[in-house]
Amino acid sequence: MLNHGTPKAYKRGKGSDEAVIRELERTGTPPSAIIEQRLPHAIPTRLRQVPKELGQIVLVLQGGGALGAYQVGAYQALHKAGVEPDWVIGTSIGAINASLIAGNAPENRLERLREFWSRMQHSPWAELLGAWPLMGPLASNLTTITQGIPAFFRPNLPAFLGPHVPLGSEAAGYYDTSPLARTLSELVEFERINRRETRLTVGAANVRTSEMRYFDSRDMDLDVRHVMASGALPPAFPAVRIDGDLYWDGGILSNTPVEAVFDDKPRRNSVVFATHIWNPQGPEPDTIWQVMSRQKDIQYSSRTNSHIARQKQIHRLRHVIAELVRRLPEAERETQDVKELAAYGCLTRMHVVRLLAPPLDGEDHTKDIDFSPSGIRDRWEAGYADTSRVLELAPWSGEFDPMEGFILHEARPGAMMTAG
Repeated sequence: MLNHGTPKAYKRGKGSDEAVIRELERTGTPPSAIIEQRLPHAIPTRLRQVPKELGQIVLVLQGGGALGAYQVGAYQALHKAGVEPDWVIGTSIGAINASLIAGNAPENRLERLREFWSRMQHSPWAELLGAWPLMGPLASNLTTITQGIPAFFRPNLPAFLGPHVPLGSEAAGYYDTSPLARTLSELVEFERINRRETRLTVGAANVRTSEMRYFDSRDMDLDVRHVMASGALPPAFPAVRIDGDLYWDGGILSNTPVEAVFDDKPRRNSVVFATHIWNPQGPEPDTIWQVMSRQKDIQYSSRTNSHIARQKQIHRLRHVIAELVRRLPEAERETQDVKELAAYGCLTRMHVVRLLAPPLDGEDHTKDIDFSPSGIRDRWEAGYADTSRVLELAPWSGEFDPMEGFILHEARPGAMMTAG
């Protein structure tokens, strides 16, 4: 059984000398280097590889703005263990991180992620208010709302003249995201993506039809527009036009794009690392402030528990069909009717490692715009520590029921649970 208890908050500054950390931040030391200095214990003495016979390695990244720093920590741990994904799938900030991974050679990926997230830090008041731990992120968030982030977005001034001011379909947002297009064009090698060396899939919502669209480098060439579309969250960011249609952030339909793996054809054995940066479980709120925070978690966790339950049922039924067909006499198996029915069965197996990002101590509904150095660092650190622990435990190496095609390994702070 899975333990569905509420994860504990991750305390800022845990196990660190904050004066030393502030000095490292002042000198421009990247978060990843600070993390390795702060948490030598987060790197187990033995990081296990994923056996090739288990199939392709898939990394699935949710959307969630600043919360995406957790995903970078998760990738850093995989990279350190020599586990590089064959396929990266993302929505919104997850699509941006995914493009930085798939769009660079393995030896350059971490450096490009570091560069991107160093450009995302935007807190000119944080150093002045650093003596008050809660004031630094608050000042950073206020600055982000009023001024934007130079490498990401800037205010679209005509939008603030009133909600009925005509702006045009591709400019109807409170912010202009052209700075992000330039940043991605500098840091992502789209020609590498289109050589299909590492498969990239990004999810976006069709504005006209309200249908989810997964843009997949296996099937088409991708460019910066596809990543931008996946992160075009309304009404903050304007829609992006691709082949005549407008697209918004895929998170408004399905913020957990793991369904792209489950529905892929042909199906393949896989080990799927799925980073969940919104908490599917949480305490009952008793203030409006807590209500706003819990509402966001529920909305953007995208019914993950029900999706998992459905996928377990579907994969088990596929195994059952395959086993029933195997028990038929050979003459029966060769008939056309049986062959058509047998096509619904398969024996592929998916190990799904669900990495659940812990909440930071004191965070609230503005956490997805907390691009403060401490917020980025602490989330990055949590992803690094959680994934390192998974790689040490290697939960996919156990014995499992041969009828199970979907095996869930759930990583929570201090615990690892397997169901399947």
